[in-house]
Amino acid sequence: MTLRGVVEWRLGERERFIWRSERLEFYRLEARPAPVNYGCLPGTLNPADAAEIDAVWLGAARERGEWIAAEPSGLLHLSDLDHKLIFGDLSAVQPLLNWFPPERGAQVLGPQQAWTWLASLGVQPS
Repeated sequence: MTLRGVVEWRLGERERFIWRSERLEFYRLEARPAPVNYGCLPGTLNPADAAEIDAVWLGAARERGEWIAAEPSGLLHLSDLDHKLIFGDLSAVQPLLNWFPPERGAQVLGPQQAWTWLASLGVQPS
Protein backbone atom coordinates (compact mmCIF):
# COMPACT_ATOMS: atom_id res chain seq x y z
CA MET A 1 0.00 0.00 0.00
CA THR A 2 1.71 3.13 -1.22
CA LEU A 3 1.00 6.84 -1.44
CA ARG A 4 2.23 9.29 -4.08
CA GLY A 5 3.79 12.58 -3.12
CA VAL A 6 5.83 15.34 -4.70
CA VAL A 7 8.95 17.01 -3.31
CA GLU A 8 8.54 20.78 -2.94
CA TRP A 9 11.50 21.71 -0.77
CA ARG A 10 14.83 19.88 -0.94
CA LEU A 11 16.96 18.83 1.98
CA GLY A 12 19.61 21.50 2.65
CA GLU A 13 18.03 24.25 0.54
CA ARG A 14 16.49 27.55 1.63
CA GLU A 15 14.47 28.08 -1.57
CA ARG A 16 11.00 26.78 -0.83
CA PHE A 17 8.46 25.90 -3.50
CA ILE A 18 4.82 24.78 -3.23
CA TRP A 19 2.65 22.57 -5.41
CA ARG A 20 -0.11 24.69 -6.91
CA SER A 21 -2.27 24.14 -10.01
CA GLU A 22 -0.41 20.96 -10.96
CA ARG A 23 3.06 22.56 -10.87
CA LEU A 24 5.71 23.90 -8.52
CA GLU A 25 5.79 27.61 -7.78
CA PHE A 26 8.38 29.54 -5.82
CA TYR A 27 6.99 30.25 -2.35
CA ARG A 28 9.68 31.98 -0.30
CA LEU A 29 13.27 31.99 0.87
CA GLU A 30 13.43 30.41 4.33
CA ALA A 31 15.77 31.60 7.08
CA ARG A 32 17.09 28.06 7.56
CA PRO A 33 17.65 25.25 5.08
CA ALA A 34 15.23 22.33 5.03
CA PRO A 35 16.16 19.59 7.51
CA VAL A 36 14.50 16.95 5.28
CA ASN A 37 12.93 16.67 1.85
CA TYR A 38 9.51 18.25 2.29
CA GLY A 39 6.45 18.04 0.09
CA CYS A 40 2.83 17.03 -0.11
CA LEU A 41 0.35 14.45 -1.33
CA PRO A 42 -1.49 16.31 -4.12
CA GLY A 43 -5.23 15.76 -4.21
CA THR A 44 -5.53 15.31 -0.43
CA LEU A 45 -6.68 17.72 2.26
CA ASN A 46 -5.51 18.21 5.83
CA PRO A 47 -8.29 20.15 7.60
CA ALA A 48 -5.79 21.47 10.17
CA ASP A 49 -4.34 23.91 7.62
CA ALA A 50 -6.75 23.54 4.65
CA ALA A 51 -3.89 22.39 2.40
CA GLU A 52 -2.58 19.12 1.03
CA ILE A 53 -1.27 16.57 3.49
CA ASP A 54 2.38 17.31 4.22
CA ALA A 55 5.00 14.64 3.60
CA VAL A 56 8.67 14.37 4.49
CA TRP A 57 11.23 12.02 2.99
CA LEU A 58 14.19 11.16 5.17
CA GLY A 59 17.59 10.36 3.70
CA ALA A 60 19.55 11.88 0.84
CA ALA A 61 18.39 15.00 -0.98
CA ARG A 62 15.68 14.38 -3.58
CA GLU A 63 14.99 16.42 -6.68
CA ARG A 64 12.47 19.23 -6.42
CA GLY A 65 9.39 18.15 -8.36
CA GLU A 66 10.22 14.44 -7.99
CA TRP A 67 7.21 12.18 -7.56
CA ILE A 68 7.69 9.39 -5.04
CA ALA A 69 5.47 6.38 -4.38
CA ALA A 70 6.17 4.83 -0.98
CA GLU A 71 4.65 3.46 2.19
CA PRO A 72 4.71 5.78 5.19
CA SER A 73 7.10 4.70 7.92
CA GLY A 74 5.55 7.00 10.50
CA LEU A 75 3.57 10.07 11.39
CA LEU A 76 4.95 13.30 12.82
CA HIS A 77 2.20 14.11 15.29
CA LEU A 78 1.87 17.80 16.23
CA SER A 79 -0.30 19.36 18.93
CA ASP A 80 -1.89 21.74 16.37
CA LEU A 81 -3.01 18.66 14.33
CA ASP A 82 -0.97 19.72 11.26
CA HIS A 83 0.59 16.25 11.16
CA LYS A 84 3.14 15.19 8.54
CA LEU A 85 3.61 11.77 6.98
CA ILE A 86 7.14 10.42 7.26
CA PHE A 87 8.76 8.25 4.60
CA GLY A 88 12.12 6.55 4.99
CA ASP A 89 14.30 5.22 7.78
CA LEU A 90 13.09 6.61 11.11
CA SER A 91 16.61 6.43 12.53
CA ALA A 92 17.22 9.67 10.56
CA VAL A 93 14.22 11.57 12.01
CA GLN A 94 16.00 13.69 14.66
CA PRO A 95 16.73 16.71 12.38
CA LEU A 96 13.00 16.87 11.63
CA LEU A 97 12.09 16.77 15.32
CA ASN A 98 14.67 19.47 16.07
CA TRP A 99 13.03 21.74 13.47
CA PHE A 100 9.82 22.18 15.48
CA PRO A 101 9.63 24.36 18.60
CA PRO A 102 8.66 22.53 21.81
CA GLU A 103 5.21 24.13 21.95
CA ARG A 104 4.18 22.17 18.82
CA GLY A 105 4.71 18.92 20.74
CA ALA A 106 6.35 17.02 17.88
CA GLN A 107 6.46 13.28 18.36
CA VAL A 108 6.95 10.38 15.98
CA LEU A 109 4.26 7.72 15.81
CA GLY A 110 4.44 4.49 13.85
CA PRO A 111 3.07 3.48 10.45
CA GLN A 112 -0.19 2.09 11.86
CA GLN A 113 -0.99 5.49 13.40
CA ALA A 114 -0.18 7.11 10.03
CA TRP A 115 -2.67 4.85 8.23
CA THR A 116 -5.29 5.39 10.95
CA TRP A 117 -4.94 9.18 10.60
CA LEU A 118 -5.12 8.96 6.80
CA ALA A 119 -8.26 6.79 6.98
CA SER A 120 -9.87 9.40 9.27
CA LEU A 121 -9.33 11.91 6.47
CA GLY A 122 -10.70 9.57 3.80
CA VAL A 123 -7.33 8.99 2.12
CA GLN A 124 -6.86 5.60 0.50
CA PRO A 125 -3.57 4.07 -0.68
CA SER A 126 -2.91 3.89 -4.41
